[in-house]
Amino acid sequence: MKVIELRRKYVEFFEERGHKVMASASLVPDNDVTVLFTTAGMHPLIPYLLGERHPFGKRLVNIQKCVRTGDIDEVGDGSHHTYFEMLGNWSLGDYFKKESITMSLEFLTEVLNIPMKNLSVTVFEGDAEVARDTETYHLWKQVGLTDSQIYYYGRKENWWGPVGLTGPCGPDTEIFYDNGNKKCCVTCGPSCSCGKYVEIWNNVFMEYNKNQDGSYSPLKQKNVDTGMGLERILRVVNGKENDYETELFYPIIEKVEELTGVKYGKENERIFRIVSDHMRAAVFILGDEKEVVPTNSEQGYILRRIIRRTIRYIKLLGNNENILVEIADKIIDMYDNAYPELGDHRTFILEKLDKEYQSFSKSLVEGLKKAEKYFKGVSETKILNGELAFRLFDTFGFPIEFTEELAQEKGYSVDVIGFELKFKEHQEKSRIGASGRFNKNVAN
Repeated sequence: MKVIELRRKYVEFFEERGHKVMASASLVPDNDVTVLFTTAGMHPLIPYLLGERHPFGKRLVNIQKCVRTGDIDEVGDGSHHTYFEMLGNWSLGDYFKKESITMSLEFLTEVLNIPMKNLSVTVFEGDAEVARDTETYHLWKQVGLTDSQIYYYGRKENWWGPVGLTGPCGPDTEIFYDNGNKKCCVTCGPSCSCGKYVEIWNNVFMEYNKNQDGSYSPLKQKNVDTGMGLERILRVVNGKENDYETELFYPIIEKVEELTGVKYGKENERIFRIVSDHMRAAVFILGDEKEVVPTNSEQGYILRRIIRRTIRYIKLLGNNENILVEIADKIIDMYDNAYPELGDHRTFILEKLDKEYQSFSKSLVEGLKKAEKYFKGVSETKILNGELAFRLFDTFGFPIEFTEELAQEKGYSVDVIGFELKFKEHQEKSRIGASGRFNKNVAN
């Protein structure tokens, strides 16, 4: 199944069931200052999940652009990504658990033709604050799943939200594809990382609001928020081993092969995957309507971090040329039909990538040499102190996470707290210096 067909089938399925189609919101949220990027399909809907009336009604469906950086170190495996598309449908005080579970199963088994025997689900086991979700367990039994396909897990696995520090949240039921591999151990289940189970859909039953004091109160209305990762479900439907074998990534990998002269294989697959993932994320962030650019703060810092990480990994392939622009051009062509804003911002995207490459590549080689010297100097403790980590940031533009990654590769660690203290000290000196110059100018 082609990705264009999968997107269409999903939207049409829920349209036929009374859902109104929304366009994807910006990657930079308008109504939540606690996060930098839109991290889930429900993010733009927070006011409506809290009870405000949505102009499209109570049933909604869309495909939302998302960015998550909390698990950036996992990028390079088969299924974690910095940027991804989330297929989502919502009920804003309309249907609840029964209808949500029934529709989800129908789409997976009847539209995508995934055998029910290959599905497993998880349910919230409850704790001292919220009771076990036995209703969801019985609903899955009613639609045909057996006890061996239903697993109870705690808050870590089966509680969703809030997106920020406060907001709508509740228990969820996650749907997994079981690829048929043997269980790795007696306790193997959907929470296991052995690869037997792939999470494809999450149905969140939003019943609570988390307050600033950490307590929970019932929402004015019960909502359903579902999210299915496009990359993962496309992989499952097409029987691929990992997301990078799908049409969402493999053309990017082929472009990197062409530009570097290096073939993608087991010995370098993590490097190719990181480059293709990070370049795709950078293109979408730069192509967003909010026009984020690389800086040393907030969204710009994340963007700069992933671009600079990409440059380093490209150099690990033995390439010292600027190929960012050509890779980005390929990505824009791949996604322009679904996201025309990328084509509209093509010149802006390519110019910013080229500028960042020119800025960082000059200092990267010298910075890596200096880092190597610093690591040798702390070989006994194997801890790079905060002052040295700050020098790499201040002099060579190494984000702290970048330095941490270099250290980890050598079996070292970094004094991040010490780095943060030096960074704050630097900010304070800059603030005082700027204030002094301003006052002097006023006096003159």
